[in-house]
Amino acid sequence: MAETQIEWTDSTWNPVAGCSIVSAGCTHCYAMEMAKRLEAMGVPKYAGLTRKTGRRTVWNGVVREDRDALSIPLRWRKPRKIFVNSMSDLFHERVSDAFILDVWKVMLRTPHHNYQILTKRPERMAHLVTQKIGDILPNVWLGTSIEGADVVDRLSHLRKAPAAIRFISFEPLISSVGAVDLRGIHWAIVGGESGKSARPIREEWIDEIYAQCISANTAFFFKQWGTWGKDNKKRSKKANGREYRGQTWDEMPVAPGMTA
Repeated sequence: MAETQIEWTDSTWNPVAGCSIVSAGCTHCYAMEMAKRLEAMGVPKYAGLTRKTGRRTVWNGVVREDRDALSIPLRWRKPRKIFVNSMSDLFHERVSDAFILDVWKVMLRTPHHNYQILTKRPERMAHLVTQKIGDILPNVWLGTSIEGADVVDRLSHLRKAPAAIRFISFEPLISSVGAVDLRGIHWAIVGGESGKSARPIREEWIDEIYAQCISANTAFFFKQWGTWGKDNKKRSKKANGREYRGQTWDEMPVAPGMTA
């Protein structure tokens, strides 16, 4: 999987497949259904990663390291923004330290790309980057997901991870996050949940993040309303669109080698 419809990146790179649910933000993760479909299509990498519970497809905790995938970015000559592990979490406890270090070696060898690593396990990320990796790669962006106030503590771990760019994905935003200190956070992505079982998003929750981005000089990217529009009515994701406050917000952080 390389090309993607994710608005804030150019390509996805999945050296790891499979995951497990850690918080409410994982409940309707698109990657679980995608893994099921890829298994049905006969893709060996995604075989046996999910199970059925009622009518839902969920991760079963199996995580697979794919060494063959490590070389993929080396073949991409044109610079790209690359979302690392859209189908997993690089810092899952079942991904070995050695494999994570091998991922880092690939990113070191491809400085023409910018890598966006998003995790719900920032404590492990901070530990490994600090204790075993050390050097800050200017083309590696480190981020964590915060879907509501109950997981805002992930931010404290993100701050401990040495990085050229630190970012937060407030998606799916399923509750107010409250006061969040965004000093030193270069980028915030905000988005509602999509799908038939999507939970509502409220405009006032977006407002409080937007205001804090302005205060901290954090780039603000509004990805989508998702299934629920700002009028609290369900429609298709496409029908609800991406406009917030009358415009589209596609701000990006400025990293070495990039222009604003």
